[in-house]
Amino acid sequence: METPVLVYDDDCGFCTRWAEWFAERSTVPIVGFSDLTPALRDRLPTDYEQCSHFVTEERVFSCGASIEEAVVHADVAEPIGPVVDLLREVGAYKRARERGYRWVANHRSDLSALLSLVADDR
Repeated sequence: METPVLVYDDDCGFCTRWAEWFAERSTVPIVGFSDLTPALRDRLPTDYEQCSHFVTEERVFSCGASIEEAVVHADVAEPIGPVVDLLREVGAYKRARERGYRWVANHRSDLSALLSLVADDR
């Protein structure tokens, strides 16, 4: 298995758009839930379909942590690494990151529609 890898819900239009944006700016492979190999699936939590995952040799980051790790690891938002390092020192950051992730997940159909409107205006 090639690592690191970003695993996402390829049945979700918003998730797929984000993963494709990420793939265009990164060398980190992306793998949709429908294309999971048995070896990769075994590394994921049993409820893996609840959020995205960033899989490295050492560990699996899920939900908000997966997006954070993917962006930092791939340097798609240079110089975000040092900023994230500072944020990780703030006690409430992890909770805020996960709440933000969950908010986006709960509103992904609305966000997808908004992205379509923006794309259509180009």
